[in-house]
Amino acid sequence: MKPKLGRATLALALAYPLVGWCAEGRAEPLITQGVGIASCGKLANDLKPSQGLNHPPNYLLFYWVQGYVSAANFLLLNENHNFIDMNEMTSEKILRLVSDFCKANPQDKPISAIDKFIREAKKVDVPEKDVFNPWPE
Repeated sequence: MKPKLGRATLALALAYPLVGWCAEGRAEPLITQGVGIASCGKLANDLKPSQGLNHPPNYLLFYWVQGYVSAANFLLLNENHNFIDMNEMTSEKILRLVSDFCKANPQDKPISAIDKFIREAKKVDVPEKDVFNPWPE
């Protein structure tokens, strides 16, 4: 009797992930995901700007910010004909900016600090003729 119970348990364990994948209860689609939408209250204690990119929470945040700002640059190029020079976005500057913001605003999210950074950053203007859309509809 026990071998049959063991096989049934194994079959259920293997089938469970497939049933969950097909279920209607999946989460709503996300436009942004990652450390940038984490709680500042939690992240503020994890960031150690003085350790630079040698500390895992620091490099996870910095690389997330690079991707987020890169995506924002496409919008800026196509809408405003300008972009943020990524050379100006050093790990020291971003880690300090987010760390300070999160300590002062534990109820907020790091993405708010980065959105403000994007709005206020000096932009490089591009002639309209040089703007491109890599995904024309």
